[in-house]
Amino acid sequence: MMDNLRAAANHVVLKIILGLIAVSFVLTGVGNYLIGGDGDYAAKVNGQQISRAQLEQAVQNERNRQQESMGEQFSQLAANEGYMRQMRQQVLSQLIDETLLDQYADKLGLAIGDDQIKQAIFAILAFRTEDKFDNAKFRALIGNMGLSPDQYAALMRKQLLTQQLIQGIGGTGFLLPEETERLLAVAVQTRDARLATFDIAALAAKQTASDDEIQASYNEHKSQYLSPETFKVSYIPMDAEAMQAKTSVDEQEIQSWYDQHHDQFTVPARKRYSIIQSKTENDANDWLKQLQQGADFAALAKAHSTDVVSAKNGGDIGWISDSDSLDELKQANLSEKGQLSGVIKSSVGFLIVRLDDVAPAQVSPLSAVHDEVAAKVKQQKAINAYYALQQKVSDAASNDNETLASAEAAAGIKAQETDWFSRDDVPAALNYDAVKQVLFEGTLLGSNGAPGSNSDVITVDGNRAFVIRIADHRPEHVQPLEDVRARVEQEVKRQKAVEQARVDAEKALAALKQGNDKGAEALQAAGLSFSAVQHFDSANQGDPLAQTLFTLPQPPQGKSSYGMATNAQGDIVLIALDSVTPRSLDEQQRKAFVDQLNQGMTGVTFDALLANLRAAAKIKIGAAAQMQ
Repeated sequence: MMDNLRAAANHVVLKIILGLIAVSFVLTGVGNYLIGGDGDYAAKVNGQQISRAQLEQAVQNERNRQQESMGEQFSQLAANEGYMRQMRQQVLSQLIDETLLDQYADKLGLAIGDDQIKQAIFAILAFRTEDKFDNAKFRALIGNMGLSPDQYAALMRKQLLTQQLIQGIGGTGFLLPEETERLLAVAVQTRDARLATFDIAALAAKQTASDDEIQASYNEHKSQYLSPETFKVSYIPMDAEAMQAKTSVDEQEIQSWYDQHHDQFTVPARKRYSIIQSKTENDANDWLKQLQQGADFAALAKAHSTDVVSAKNGGDIGWISDSDSLDELKQANLSEKGQLSGVIKSSVGFLIVRLDDVAPAQVSPLSAVHDEVAAKVKQQKAINAYYALQQKVSDAASNDNETLASAEAAAGIKAQETDWFSRDDVPAALNYDAVKQVLFEGTLLGSNGAPGSNSDVITVDGNRAFVIRIADHRPEHVQPLEDVRARVEQEVKRQKAVEQARVDAEKALAALKQGNDKGAEALQAAGLSFSAVQHFDSANQGDPLAQTLFTLPQPPQGKSSYGMATNAQGDIVLIALDSVTPRSLDEQQRKAFVDQLNQGMTGVTFDALLANLRAAAKIKIGAAAQMQ
């Protein structure tokens, strides 16, 4: 089987296809399987070593993934040694799990055939253009790949093997029909209930709050009345795109730039080839003889070539520039259209190559690329002016560090000033990470918190820049009682209302559960009565009231069960649950629900498998597992 795999992997076009697999494996972290090393190890799993190099590559992959996902937030986390140590341990644990699964799959005798590998490769969307394989993509990327075709095939085999194992486990996650029905009855139902609501806002309006109560509440909850640190900022914006809109170019500049950059408008010479590939030299010699006697090249390629992808196209492998040409094609040394090579021995077997067409290098005339050149010249002039302006403004801002007046003169624009804002509501004009970092790090403030120096030029998004100065600053502080007295008074009244409502509700609930007239009397004393029946569906449990309602026990026949909850508005609510009715599902809804249940069971089974594999395994952690 491995001989067949190597033969398949060594086809000229499959070399190109397999090369691209590196992209997906690097992104998913599987690339570290191929990294070996005889140094100290990170772990040994039943005697199989996970090397330091494997662990370091996997950690780097995870760093890259988190950096792309979290951006600036990850940079802050990465500075925390404890966080990075935890991430390293999690990555090592995942490598151990992968190794255990590989060993288990091998023990079960699971195998992936060569055809499965081929089909998986052909199905990768990155290899297709308009739903067909694009050989040009393969040739363009093959030079950037550092792994051999056999290694790529081994990686694909390993990935498919793991998928096969997981799919096999998924088939074991099932529920008996009786279990499914019980879960459906519990999870999919409607409940009819009546509610009695203690309106906290209405009760609070009837409460009073003394000066001592207000003072005591303020003293106890001062942290609720913090006024955040706030800023007023003056800033000078510089925008490369705006400068480009004001930049003009003349024909002499366009011609000069074009003359200096001919290479950017030159289409390199290309050749179009077709190939016939064979496993044996005798076959290749026989086919070459037929071609020399006038046989149709495309027909022979379709009938006999062992390169399955090019054979479908009559041997055509498309246009190739000299810089992208494979060694086998260079060895053919063909220069005239229609010319045939001899039989070429190569790592993929034996090849016959035909040169189908030649396209010489061509320089596009200025008339054809005039607008493109003009745009490039304009862009370059604007960028040069942009950076020159940055330097002028930077020098002016540092030389006159007490105001932005000199920087304004250098920029030729008036500085803009914001209203007051905090860290949580930075104005959109300044809402860039680089600006916020300089603004909030404290270097622009004096020792007493007063406005201090100008910033240096802060570049954002590659085409905008700022010089900023803190015009005014207020540190974080507790607002005085006289400024927040109304809020404190309202909070005191609200707390009194909540306490009163809870006492009355608990008294009424206890009476209701006794099943006598005292429950109705307790509600009447509180000025309340139960509402008309309301319907609740288990699919809608988005507020705390509904969540509590669906935890209440099913009421006895002809009676109600009672409970107490808080609704989304903070009111205290007594619940009288009258009935519980299983809700019927149509076939599609039922299937979706059962599928979710089975997926959950699969997850439980998979977790149990990993736990059992770990319990039975001999796992030894090496020195390389520690952070250096």
